[in-house]
Amino acid sequence: MKYDNVQPEDLNWRCERCDCDLVVGPVAATYMNNRFSTDLPYCPTCKTVLIVERVAMGKMAEVEQILEDK
Repeated sequence: MKYDNVQPEDLNWRCERCDCDLVVGPVAATYMNNRFSTDLPYCPTCKTVLIVERVAMGKMAEVEQILEDK
């Protein structure tokens, strides 16, 4: 499996609420009225999404800057 935003160690997390292993799949996000989809780890039961610091400070910060520059 190859996902740009997911590293193998990201899948070592479990959902505390549901006690489930996280799975990787498409997740919809909205920022400044722009909707986009990306693959991230999430709980298959409650749909809580894990956004690791590497993604939040890297990829998502890049997208934020692009949208703010529009």
